[in-house]
Parts: sequence; structure tokens; C-alpha cells
Amino acid sequence: MAKLDVGVLVGLVASPADEIRRVADFGLNCCQVVTWNPDLYTDAVGEALVAAADEFGVAITTLWAGYPGPAVWNFTEGPKTIGLVPDQFRDVRVRALQAGARFAAKFGLDSITTHVGFIPEDPNDPAFAGTVAALAQVVAVCREVGVEFRFETGQETPVTLLRTIERLGDENVGVNLDTANLILYGKANPVDALDVFGRYVHGVHAKDGLYPTDGTSLGREVPLGEGKVDFATLIARLKGLGYAGSLTIEREISGPQQQQDIAAAVKYLRALC
Repeated sequence: MAKLDVGVLVGLVASPADEIRRVADFGLNCCQVVTWNPDLYTDAVGEALVAAADEFGVAITTLWAGYPGPAVWNFTEGPKTIGLVPDQFRDVRVRALQAGARFAAKFGLDSITTHVGFIPEDPNDPAFAGTVAALAQVVAVCREVGVEFRFETGQETPVTLLRTIERLGDENVGVNLDTANLILYGKANPVDALDVFGRYVHGVHAKDGLYPTDGTSLGREVPLGEGKVDFATLIARLKGLGYAGSLTIEREISGPQQQQDIAAAVKYLRALC
């Protein structure tokens, strides 16, 4: 089976050369870029991003597209603030994601990825229909410009995610499997989740974590190999499903320790791949 590439998540900023240089400094040749600021979707930023990717020999595998407004990463405020589920934020976030799709297409990126939010498990919940309707507007633009829309896993159960994809239709729709998020939110084991939506996995965040220990706070993210993700089994399952993309390292801390943990994660994943 093919050896999977290892990449890293970096920021999309006004002058992206330093962020893309970081990818090369880790000895990697691919990355995802993330921003929560749609004001960066300009020709100047896009041209600088493409130039930096060419200079350092780095392939950008998706635009991780955030959106305006609050996003609180816990179980109490999260359902009211994250993604397209809260109806008071839908319109502005739909427009931001559509802008991200157009930016991605213009500068040669083949997908956008985002958190849709705490999609209701009950398909009869009015918030489910409202979320699907908002998603349909985003996916329509993605299809129009020729980029894929990818769900970042985490806040929804695997079967809820599958149901949402089925309601949208699966053309130009995929999943970015964040290996830790399903654990951090207490929703599933990522290996078992592949039984449900594995055929839609077109991107992966390599991240590790522990399950929640109270009903308010998410579980704790930890360095790769120190949490509940069985990466050896996961990678074998992904290959068995025909996945040939990259494993994009995400470490949600900052400073020197983040750099050390990413460097260690590169070695850890390459040994398994």
C-alpha cells in the first residue's frame, strides 16, 4: 500500500511566506492553511501564498476556513456559538465560507474544510433542517467553482455526519477526519468511526487526545502517542479504504513546546506510515 504523506497545519496570514517556510523546516512537503479571517481572501494574499508554496515546494491540501463571530470550545456554550447550527450566525458564516470557496478555487486549492457545529442528532429537530439548508448554500458555491467541501469531525456523532452528507448529496462533499476531536468531544473512537463514514474521508488531522471527564469541558489534547488514538490501526484502516492523502499534524498549543511536539509527531507518523 502507498506510503502516506505527513503534513502540518499552519496559518494563512497576510504575508504567508514564513508560515509556509515552517512546513519546509519540518522537512515536510504538504500542509493545510487555516484562517478565521475572511478579510484575508484577497488577490495579494492568494498570490503570496502560491508564490511561497512554489518557492518551498509545499503542496497545500485544503483551506481550513473559519468564520466571524464567537466560537466557544466547550459543551455548554459550543452548541450556541460554533458553526452553522446557531441560526443567528448562519447568514454571515455562509457568506464567509462561500468567499473561502471562491478564494480556494482562484488560487488552485481543491477544497475548503470547517467545523459545522453541534449538528443535532435528531433529524426532526428544526435546527437540523436549518443547518442542512445553510450547508446547501455553501456546497452549491463549492460545486460551482469546483472545490470540495469537507466537514471537520468532532461536534457531531459519526452517524449524524453521515446523515447530513446524505441529505446534501455526496457530490463534492467529504470529511476531514480529526482523529482526536471525536475523542475530545466524547462522540466516537476514530477507528470505529471509519465504519460509518470512512469512504468520505479525504483529509486527516493527526492529533491525539483523552476523553472528557466532566460534562462541561472537552477532553484534553496531548502529544501524538500519549492519548487514546490507535494510530497504527487507524493508518492501516485508512489505507485499506484507499485513502492516499496526507496526515496533517495539528498541535493546539503555541511556543517552543508546539514545535518540539510537531517534530516528534513527524517521526512518530513516518515510522507508522
